[in-house]
Amino acid sequence: MHLLALSLNYKKVPIELREKLAFAESELAAAMATLKESQSVFENVILSTCNRTEIYAVVDQTKRGEDYLKRFLANWFHLSITTFSGYLDVYQELEVANYLFRVTCGLESLIVGEEQILSQVKSSFLFAQENQATGSVLNTLFKSAITLSKKAHTETLLSRNSVSVGSAAVQLTKNIWSDLSDKKAAVIGAGQMSELSAKYIAAQKIAGLTISNRTYEKAQKLAEHYHAEAVKLTELEKLLTEVDFAFSSTSSKSFILNESLVRIVQAKRDNKPLILFDLAVPRDIEPSVRDITGVKLYDIDDLERLVKFNKSERQKAEKEVEKMILKATDEFKNWLSAQQVTPIIAELQEKSMQIQEKVMETIDHKLTDLSVHDRKVINKLTKSIVNQLLREPILTVKSLATDENSPEKLTLFKQIFNLSEDQKR
Repeated sequence: MHLLALSLNYKKVPIELREKLAFAESELAAAMATLKESQSVFENVILSTCNRTEIYAVVDQTKRGEDYLKRFLANWFHLSITTFSGYLDVYQELEVANYLFRVTCGLESLIVGEEQILSQVKSSFLFAQENQATGSVLNTLFKSAITLSKKAHTETLLSRNSVSVGSAAVQLTKNIWSDLSDKKAAVIGAGQMSELSAKYIAAQKIAGLTISNRTYEKAQKLAEHYHAEAVKLTELEKLLTEVDFAFSSTSSKSFILNESLVRIVQAKRDNKPLILFDLAVPRDIEPSVRDITGVKLYDIDDLERLVKFNKSERQKAEKEVEKMILKATDEFKNWLSAQQVTPIIAELQEKSMQIQEKVMETIDHKLTDLSVHDRKVINKLTKSIVNQLLREPILTVKSLATDENSPEKLTLFKQIFNLSEDQKR
């Protein structure tokens, strides 16, 4: 019995290939059933998100299991193994536990510390359980990962400090309005920074998001991806009268939002609060805009100061979580090791009780005049003797589970007590 994980994730795999390797939700049950039916795979969980496709499995042999999982992916997605093998990360044994703990805690996420991955891991695991694709090993591993992630996010500041300019801007907005569900936002521009801003905003489940760009087709494309609306840059004045906060990040050489335009907008808004984030260099928004009643303007330097502080706090939190992961991995190692000796202990106990039963049969034949009460007393006493004799060997074999020379010493233990060499998994 061996642990194995295959990962194709955003760190290495371009989105064009990730799209081809993503499991549709409707296919997951059939995919896990196909894996379970193989002779090599005993347990499996498939985790498929926009950033990763991963298979966690318990297999009979590491090399054979890895080869089988690669063939499975190739056959399922109608690709050659060489198409994705160069991007593949493979984890074995305790590496699997450590990696899953990192994934579930958000340390392997695009936005480090984000909590969405926890719900994705949990959903994938529960779905695998419902479809009887898991067993005792993956059940224990995934439950440990989920518990660890909750603890990491509760006891550290891992997910509470933004470490990118876009996420810091969203954090500032949430500091002003704790509930964004009734707020509307605009993103001006359609470049990389604008796309990140749209991603952070869309994750907040706000009332509405609109993308505006000089090239309308680019605005439309970005809007479609985040289920937003698109408007032309010429409609900027009208757009700003309808939103509560806006992000601007264009490549314009002059101000997109000057003081006179924003004053007109605020007059139409009756000076209701308007938060503006200027993420562009050179700046998109005239600095004097911050003097207008009801307007809060943050530029890239304002946000960088927050990010610098948050990075320091985040690094501290990551170190704390790393320690938690090492401890959880060690605990899982001990649990996994104990599983090796469980069949040995069970066989030793069964063999010992069979001897006790034979002794009782002999007593029944030789002491035929024993009363029912006397027989019960003798039966109880002989079982007690057996249990007391087994106490030390059982404690010894449990300690051997975590010994660095465990395989050799367990083999010797089985030979001493004449136990079978091949234990059922």
